[in-house]
Amino acid sequence: MLNELIEKLKGQLIVSCQAEGDSPFNSPEGVTMFAKAAIMGGAAAIRSEGIEKTKMIIEQTQVPVIGLIKSKFEDGSVRITGSLKDVKDLISIGTHIIAIDGTFRKREKLTGPEFIKKVKSDFNCLVMADIAKEDEAIACAEAGADIVSTTLNGYTPETVGDKIKSPNFELVKSLVDKIKIPIIAEGRINTPQDAKRMIDLGAFAVVVGTAITRPHIVTSWFVEAMKKV
Repeated sequence: MLNELIEKLKGQLIVSCQAEGDSPFNSPEGVTMFAKAAIMGGAAAIRSEGIEKTKMIIEQTQVPVIGLIKSKFEDGSVRITGSLKDVKDLISIGTHIIAIDGTFRKREKLTGPEFIKKVKSDFNCLVMADIAKEDEAIACAEAGADIVSTTLNGYTPETVGDKIKSPNFELVKSLVDKIKIPIIAEGRINTPQDAKRMIDLGAFAVVVGTAITRPHIVTSWFVEAMKKV
């Protein structure tokens, strides 16, 4: 039986409100404004990075918030909520669902699935496992993850070849067929048509970030396309 909060996300859009570097929106106030605008448009939940930003979004909105803390592995690739301290900090601000790196790379001497198993044992929290490959997804589901998301496909050393412009529809379809817990489609979903196709393939919900909340990148798409004319 699904958790009541997760059940509310079925068939819905989750908007990732993140800002980094010199983005003018890179502040708690900036990403919270994006979150409020996304909710006005119908977003059922928000995905947010960082304690202060996530805290403000939780305090100023009425929808579930998926929180995470980004860091890096030794090779420089992104790591999502990679320590027990990160988990504790996110729980302390009332984060509804905690996104955790579910890849096989080790953090605190544990692989992603092992880390998720410990988190589920030690804390009363909902976990979204961010994976890059099918075998990682299966292992995270067996470890007790509540949701699996394809967030990291194309962003790990092993899957960098998958990082093409279009979403990985094949991975989502395969996970839906093989895993019983909800599968969230995330990564390079840049059009409403992409999102609809993911739902048609059986995705439980869809996460969209860049195409909604990173206007400088969307602007660059237009500029680059016009240069090719």
